[in-house]
Amino acid sequence: MTVNKWTRRLPSAKSKADLVHERVREAIAGGALRPGERINMDALARTLGVSKIPVREAVKRLESEGLVVSRVHSGVTVAEVDQAEMHGVFLAREVIDALVGRLAAQNVEDALVAELDAVQARMSAELRRGDVARLSELNAEFHSVLARASGFRVLVELTEQLLLAVRRYRVAAPMDVANWHAVVREHARIVGALRSEDAALVAEAMRAHTEAQSRHEVGARC
Repeated sequence: MTVNKWTRRLPSAKSKADLVHERVREAIAGGALRPGERINMDALARTLGVSKIPVREAVKRLESEGLVVSRVHSGVTVAEVDQAEMHGVFLAREVIDALVGRLAAQNVEDALVAELDAVQARMSAELRRGDVARLSELNAEFHSVLARASGFRVLVELTEQLLLAVRRYRVAAPMDVANWHAVVREHARIVGALRSEDAALVAEAMRAHTEAQSRHEVGARC
């Protein structure tokens, strides 16, 4: 296991198990911990500045989420990415994203549009620099903002779970710059539909966006 910035010591907030879970989950999502990589539990506890107990609790949660695999003789490793399963992930996203968009349109406020515009601006800035490293994280932020605007915690949780699967997949099969430009354009259509407060239009823009990404990312690979 490579020790890097994600293993810096934890702040004193929330439970330690929660913080370990969040830190390792993000490391897996962002590719700092890659599929098949072994996680040294003792080293993780030392570098995060916690005992082994919250690390074990966090690993159990990660295992239940399908993010790590624990075996008696080989220890804990990051789960491999099932590329074939990504078809199902994108099919689920089409339905959930459309519902999120419809509900968000019913709760649209200036603050929501401003927050989405800010994420879009950051994505565009990264593209202008030719730096695609943070785009998957920013894309997840865009969709998480919309999920929160739906007003339902279950939709936030489902969205985060599906986005995590997509981010992990993009670590194994990175998107090209041209497709990231397409993502930003599709996001712009979603924001434009939100400004109109037309729920059906927002739902369709969300569904079309996810369908387009599914065709590009998994249509030819699985």
